[in-house]
Amino acid sequence: MSKEMIQALDALEQEKGVKKEVVIEALEAALVSAYKRNYNQAQNVDVEFDPKQGDIHVYAVKEVTDEVFDSRLEVSLKDALAINKAYEIGDKIKFEVTPKDFGRIAAQTAKQVIMQRVREAERSIVYDEYSQYEDEILQGVVERRDNRFIYVNLGKIEAVLGRQDQMPNEKYEAHDRIKVYVTKVENTSKGPQVFVSRTHPGLVKRLFEQEVPEIFDGTVEIVNIAREPGDRTKIAVRATNDAVDAVGTTVGPRGARVQAVVNELSGENMDVVQWEEDPADYIANALNPAQVIAVQFNDEDNDRSATVIVPDYQLSLAIGKKGQNARLAAKLTGYKIDIKPESEVEFVDDDELSEAEAEAAEASDDQADDTEAPSDDTAETEQADDASDATPVTPNADDQSQA
Repeated sequence: MSKEMIQALDALEQEKGVKKEVVIEALEAALVSAYKRNYNQAQNVDVEFDPKQGDIHVYAVKEVTDEVFDSRLEVSLKDALAINKAYEIGDKIKFEVTPKDFGRIAAQTAKQVIMQRVREAERSIVYDEYSQYEDEILQGVVERRDNRFIYVNLGKIEAVLGRQDQMPNEKYEAHDRIKVYVTKVENTSKGPQVFVSRTHPGLVKRLFEQEVPEIFDGTVEIVNIAREPGDRTKIAVRATNDAVDAVGTTVGPRGARVQAVVNELSGENMDVVQWEEDPADYIANALNPAQVIAVQFNDEDNDRSATVIVPDYQLSLAIGKKGQNARLAAKLTGYKIDIKPESEVEFVDDDELSEAEAEAAEASDDQADDTEAPSDDTAETEQADDASDATPVTPNADDQSQA
């Protein structure tokens, strides 16, 4: 070994990003293995590499004892004191045993081991770099495909796009540039493995963060996303500032912001709805674009189910093609939704019921006032009224129609 070795280690650190200390540690381990195998020596061998001069020294480590049973492992106290009077029983002493031809043997034996450790160090660097991109968007280039995966080049590593993560309305050709959502990064025996997706709801969220500054800075919050990849997505938003219109901000001027996301997802439709704290209002918004007359909850059930009443002519729109609109609304809100037309349901609106109760209470108060003791001036009038009430009256045709 020489200074050229030091220069090579420095170059490796600069080009590959592998720290010199990691390579030196691998080199020392490889040289220990080479020495034991070629010289059939005991296991008490230590190899030291001089990072300044590039020299290698092999030492046999022996323990100081009263009586020596194995000269390869032990040294007598008398011999130890001859070296240094400070030695005591149990101390370890290093004796240099570097063979003259060890450099050639070491280079041949350690080459493969060193390269393996270098590859491991490179894999560790790649894993550390890409593990921080979990749940983030990266742009890559489609390279190739097989029966299981599409392989996307992310720069330093190939990510895999599984069948379940591929959009049904997209075809991926070599050299296509696509944005992918990193779902998982694993450090396997074959190196780091990055799994990406085009169907994950997180992709929609990150795309909106890129297109809508208010979502990125937290002024508008994405509460939930329900997605059927390649076809339709519903996204519920709310504003942390009352002065901000969450839906309008997300859609953008003339729909420019949401259209950018739609284009990136190859025409996947986007429904942006307002999140509401009131479940009834939230469910009504989630069924957009259908109009909702009322939302009723069954208090006896604990399964979070709701019955939604819609106009007869809006029934198909509320359910959607193959039930898609209702299915996405249920995923978005977390409620089981049963949609019924207005003609099949008998119900009393809560507001109308409250008004009716108020009118009945007011009428009851008026009747109570009328039953107070009459004055002398009104006695004759009341008697006349009583006589009138006693006489049956036949309603005319107009009254019958009103009845």
